[in-house]
Amino acid sequence: MAIQAFHSSACYFHSHLLHSYSTTAYPPFLASRRFQLCPSARKPLKLSCSSSGNNGDQDYLLDAPVSVGDGFSFSGGKYSDGPSPSDEWFKQGKKVKAYSIPGTGEKAKDPIFGLAMGAGSQATGDRYRWFCVESGSTDNPPVILIHGFPSQAYSYRKVLPVLSKDYHAIAFDWLGFGFSDKPQPRYGFDYTLDEYVSSLQSLIDELAVTKVSLVVQGYFSPVVVKYASIHQEKLSNLILLNPPLTAQHAKLPPTLSIFSNFLLGEIFSQDPLRASDKALTSCGPYKMKEEDAMVYRRPYLTSGSSGFALNAISRNMKKDLKRYVEDMHTILKDKNWKVQTTICWGQRDRWLSYDGVEDFCKDSNHKLIEVPTAGHHVQEDCGEEVGQLICGIISKRNKI
Repeated sequence: MAIQAFHSSACYFHSHLLHSYSTTAYPPFLASRRFQLCPSARKPLKLSCSSSGNNGDQDYLLDAPVSVGDGFSFSGGKYSDGPSPSDEWFKQGKKVKAYSIPGTGEKAKDPIFGLAMGAGSQATGDRYRWFCVESGSTDNPPVILIHGFPSQAYSYRKVLPVLSKDYHAIAFDWLGFGFSDKPQPRYGFDYTLDEYVSSLQSLIDELAVTKVSLVVQGYFSPVVVKYASIHQEKLSNLILLNPPLTAQHAKLPPTLSIFSNFLLGEIFSQDPLRASDKALTSCGPYKMKEEDAMVYRRPYLTSGSSGFALNAISRNMKKDLKRYVEDMHTILKDKNWKVQTTICWGQRDRWLSYDGVEDFCKDSNHKLIEVPTAGHHVQEDCGEEVGQLICGIISKRNKI
């Protein structure tokens, strides 16, 4: 029954991709897909999956040239041989090593076909590589921009230049997202919220030696607040963009919780249109430009590890988000909470209701700033405006 369900879902997966494009020719990445398309739902699906390269380990070669790709990629993740927006974004960043775990000693394999994963999916005992983009002078006060779930540092691309005039702004990809390492679950790093708190501490210690202002969006806000509660002396300001504040917010929307489902979640997480496009555009009013969508899709096009990480964090969010939201609620209302905190709210958020947000801010004595035209991903909808808001919040607090 499991194999039959996999066949049926895989047929739907390819059908979904085909019908998402209006051109008569297959898109380049689909034409070179290493899975065979099923010609009819009534015929048994024939699947073939091979890893790249001819080496004895049969690795996916996550770090290989894009022309190689891996067993789950679409032509190495490129739409064409010309320059792409994701290439240009990658050139702006650098890799920072932080947080190490010993691992299990086994070589990580994918959960579907059992093929060995590439270097970025392994827990080697060395520190993981985080993709970071910096803007502004290092002599200026540091501001770290933290994306939500699921997103990338790229979501702050319009915020960075605004902050760079007066601050040293840094945006990074969480482990499992964007261009950062994506260790395979169950081989050392399991994408639990507790692990994200610990890994964030390690990264911030690498990025900032002085006090820092943190800006965090969406479902990763409880993780950052938990970190902040342990290291209040390290923080100058905390700015939360559409965080899950109330009991109603402590549940993932169906668009994200689908990735926690057994088997179906594994299949949908390998579909860039579902894992990236739909997850980013179903939560607010904006329509993503194609050149921006290409950057967000890129990790899912170049490696299956992005999808497997998405499965793991979805399952852990589904299990622990309620506890973390309750903890955040308690921390932010505690009389011993000393960090200057501001909540910015995009009022066209389709995932998190505005009900109860005003009452929470009044009860906790935290400032609330409304952004009427923005959805859940505030920085994506109104980047320049958010940049100006952050500048105003930090500069005003620094004068007090």
